[in-house]
Amino acid sequence: MASNMNPAYAYTVVYVKDVAKSVEFYKKAFGASIRMLDGSHRWGELESGQTTIAFTPVHQHETDDITGEVQEQKSKSRRNQLEICFAYADVDAAYKRAVENGADAVCKPEEKEWGQKVGYVRDNDGIVVRMGSYVKPR
Repeated sequence: MASNMNPAYAYTVVYVKDVAKSVEFYKKAFGASIRMLDGSHRWGELESGQTTIAFTPVHQHETDDITGEVQEQKSKSRRNQLEICFAYADVDAAYKRAVENGADAVCKPEEKEWGQKVGYVRDNDGIVVRMGSYVKPR
């Protein structure tokens, strides 16, 4: 009997300077619900649909020794190899909320040729967050 080896996408881990601060920032700026924040503030999770966005400190001996150090963003002219994307029915309102709650404005929402309205901000760790509508079928 063959086993089913298709993985279920569990979560994305975002390495940040301050887990509690990042979790609270995402709650306020993007309207995310906090799933949990452990007592040590070394792990936090957000509800994000069928998957989870998790936060953990940039520097931690548990993973640095195994997989190497996390490279922190050094300049706003460069970005991490990670972009967090949220879908909203009202991208303009979501963008406004994010900026009013501390996100750095990068690009105001605009209609794209592929049928999606998209705006960009940076979070409190400099990570790019794309805020977009659902793509309209053509």
